[in-house]
Amino acid sequence: MGNKPGAMMLAPEAPYPIAGGGALRTASLVEYLRQHYELDVIVFRQPGAPDPAAAFPTGYARRVSVIELPANRRSLTGRVVRNAGRILRRVPPLVDRFSGFAAAVANAVAGRRYEIGVIEHFWCAPYLEQLAGVCESTVLDLHNLESLLHARCGEVDGGAMGFGHRVFRDASAALERRWLPRFTQVLATSETDAAATRALAPGSRVMVYPNALPLSPCPVGGDEEALVFSGNMEYHPNIQAVAYFRAEVWPLLRERWPSLVWRLVGKNPEAVGRFTGGDPRIEVVGGVEDAIGELARARVAVVPLLTGSGTRLKILEAWAAGLPVVSTRVGAEGLPVLDGENALLADGPVEFAAAVTRLLACKELRSTVGLSGRLLLEKEFTWETAWKKLAF
Repeated sequence: MGNKPGAMMLAPEAPYPIAGGGALRTASLVEYLRQHYELDVIVFRQPGAPDPAAAFPTGYARRVSVIELPANRRSLTGRVVRNAGRILRRVPPLVDRFSGFAAAVANAVAGRRYEIGVIEHFWCAPYLEQLAGVCESTVLDLHNLESLLHARCGEVDGGAMGFGHRVFRDASAALERRWLPRFTQVLATSETDAAATRALAPGSRVMVYPNALPLSPCPVGGDEEALVFSGNMEYHPNIQAVAYFRAEVWPLLRERWPSLVWRLVGKNPEAVGRFTGGDPRIEVVGGVEDAIGELARARVAVVPLLTGSGTRLKILEAWAAGLPVVSTRVGAEGLPVLDGENALLADGPVEFAAAVTRLLACKELRSTVGLSGRLLLEKEFTWETAWKKLAF
């Protein structure tokens, strides 16, 4: 390690243990950076969370500096009060959550020099002011285009929540126009997001670094009569997807397939409890160590997303499991999905239920679509393939 140049990464979320799409993307960059640089990391820690420094694999980082986040009320009332204040101040929620730590960041990099500084997520973009002074070049990794994400959520949500998203859309767009052109390079998950980023913030130097997975053997499928939806259930587009599927699609499938189970896999399952309770054929698994192996137990992965930005790692994980996918077009956005070949695309509850039924009714079609997705993953969406696109 001694002859490598230095790199700094600042991340609002701990990448280890790897659980969820955000952690997977950040971990892919940690793995790349540690192969080419002596890596220092600044990471934030939520109250009560395990020590993120202790979770880093041995040898991956030279130094891990942890910034402790203050406690906040996680109750519905607490969230409503916080977000009402954010609406009045026109500050997006996650930008607000991770702001105010400039002194701690400056202290972590004091007296050091780095060839490159990488900031994960737009929420932490303002810490460019602390990193730019000690880094020869700076990179912002956009997991999502936040203004687009809020815009779409505002179109789906009604009432006060929709109004709040529209306020945060405008606030995010203003911040993106301010900060994105100041980075040496901006990473986007797909050409779709890259084009939207360039249009919003002309002068930004944007390149595509796709979401990807470490390559692992395809697990043996369990072929249980089950559908599976995976993801962080606290993520708002996932909450919307669960609510929509439960109300509009699941009743159609539940009646047509009397033994069918709908399984939800991912952390923070309590966030969707009001949509999953009261039905014994809805199974809430929660977080698991081996997400791909868990997905492989089912017959079909469903991605009924109505909003979002970036690309969906839940689709990549289903492909890694050799599982056929039914997705809305928004859910599959940014990925080279060919309808009927490596996934089935369907918008609207009747169409979505019909696409799922096609797969449940035909084992050969399930196998063909699942294998096609797995081969595409192996070709285009492994960490090793994604790293070839990086220019640092």
